This record gives sequence, structure tokens and C-alpha cells, in this order.
Amino acid sequence: MKKLSLVICVFNEEPNIKPLSEQIQQALKNIDFEAIFVDDGSTDNTRSEILKINDDRFILVELKRNYGQSSALQAGIDQADGEYVALIDGDLQNDPADIPGMLKMMENENWDMVAGVRANRKDGMFLRKAPSKIANYMIRQSTGTKMKDLGCTLKIFTKETIKSIHIYGELHRFIPVLITLEGATRITQVDVNHRPRKFGTSKYNLSRTTKVMSDLFLMLFFKKYLQRPMHFFGGLGIITFGIGALINLYLLILKILGHDIWGKPLLLLGILLVMGGIQFVTTGIIAELQMRTYFESQQKKPYRVKRVIAAKEVK
Repeated sequence: MKKLSLVICVFNEEPNIKPLSEQIQQALKNIDFEAIFVDDGSTDNTRSEILKINDDRFILVELKRNYGQSSALQAGIDQADGEYVALIDGDLQNDPADIPGMLKMMENENWDMVAGVRANRKDGMFLRKAPSKIANYMIRQSTGTKMKDLGCTLKIFTKETIKSIHIYGELHRFIPVLITLEGATRITQVDVNHRPRKFGTSKYNLSRTTKVMSDLFLMLFFKKYLQRPMHFFGGLGIITFGIGALINLYLLILKILGHDIWGKPLLLLGILLVMGGIQFVTTGIIAELQMRTYFESQQKKPYRVKRVIAAKEVK
């Protein structure tokens, strides 16, 4: 087993491959490592540049098409076999020279994750920095995960920590939240070098904002209701059904008193609320069954044991 597995996702990063590989070799020369390049369906010569690296510690994982950063990261993590797993961007903005120090922190201080913070970020203010700061603030306040820079890819995990989660959709931004949900409590941050992009073009655009917002709602649901979705849907269902029932009871009384209630908007609202309440409760029951299938089919436990100590060992 290697000491460190380095996962690098790349998409059309042809001019960055050679300098990045050289920087990795230099920075990690005293570390037993493997570097896993995941080519996420590049249409340029990225794959050819990776294959030119004359070092058997470098591995190419070539995906059949462009799946997106989350799926590419998962492919690299699945391939990783190191005691520790590091993630780094393939655009040269993250500095491989920061990795040895972060790895030393992991070993000496027993962290589950050490995350980089781009202290002097080399990006545009309005298109990159400002939206990122707003998103980071919202995620911190909503999830309780006290991370300054969730958008920095440079992170190191223990193998057990990163392999305890599965990254789908666009959830790579929420990796600290996901590992926290799986029981990782020892996480820290450290300032890292951030460099301006020299080659290639950024894959970032403002359309990601809506994706971040929708993923944030998903994280909030995971955090509070993953193991008990009926509490969420059932609560909504009871409230909705109750309001609808009260409206219909009120209209029934009016009808008994001789008033004409047919065609009133309030009648339609009452019927819709009752039907909606039933739908929410039904959705909660289905979600509960799916959660049971999720845990039992994969033999996953709804808890994480930190350690077990025999009573005689306590003095």
C-alpha cells in the first residue's frame, strides 16, 4: 500500500499536464505516492500528455465521456489505494508543494481531513470570489460545517474517511459535509498557495450558482432527515392535511347553515390541501422504505463506531 494516493481530475488540460506532473514529482520526492489522473472525456490531447509521463507512479483512468467533476473524483477515489488520499485540481492553481505539510499534519495530529484555504486567491472578484464567498457563508450557516473555503479542491483524507462516502451529481463541493454526516469529526483547515491559471480556460461559470443552491437543500435534507424522512414529509403532510380539513369543516358548517359554497376558491384550496397532505404522508412512507433498503442492501450501518474499549483497559 502506498502512503499517499493523489487524485487529479482533468478535462481539456493538455498544456497543464507536463508541468503539473513535474511539480508533483518534485514536491512528493520523499513520499511513497501514486498519482491518479482521471481524464473526464477530454477532447484535446490531455490523454496523450498523461501517457507521456515517464513514471510508473502515475496512473491514467480514462472515462468514456464527460461525466462531471463529482463522478470523475469518485472514479479516482475508487482507484486509490493509499493510506491517505489527496485531491488536487489539474489546472496548476493548486500547488503540490503544499501537500507534504498537510500530510504531516494528518499523520502527527490524527485528523480525518485537512482542507486547503486559498488565502490569497488568484481569481476575478465578481465572477469567482464574490459568488464563492456568498456560497461558502450560506453553506456554513445552513449546515453547521465551519469551513472557510469549500470550493478549494486541495484536501487530504484518511482512506477510511473518503471511502465512506459516495459523490454523485455535483456534490463534490459538499465533501466536508458528507464526511461529517458519516461521522468524521476531526477536520481542520490550513492556508495554501493559490496561483493564477496560466494555460487553458476555466470551466467555471455563474450557472453553477443554481446547482449549488439545489445541492444545499439536498445537504440540509441529508443532515436532518436522511435516516428519518418520515419526520420531514409526515410533518408537512399532517400540517397540510390539518389546514385543509379545517377549511373543509368550516365550509361544511356553512353548507349546513344554507350557504352556497360551490365554486368558491376556498373549497378548491381545502380539497387541494387535503390531497396534498395525503401525498406528503405517502411520500414519507415510501422514503422510509427506500432508506431501509439503502442501509440493508449495502449492509451500511446508521451509526459509526469511533472505538471500542474493554472495561479492564480503563484505569
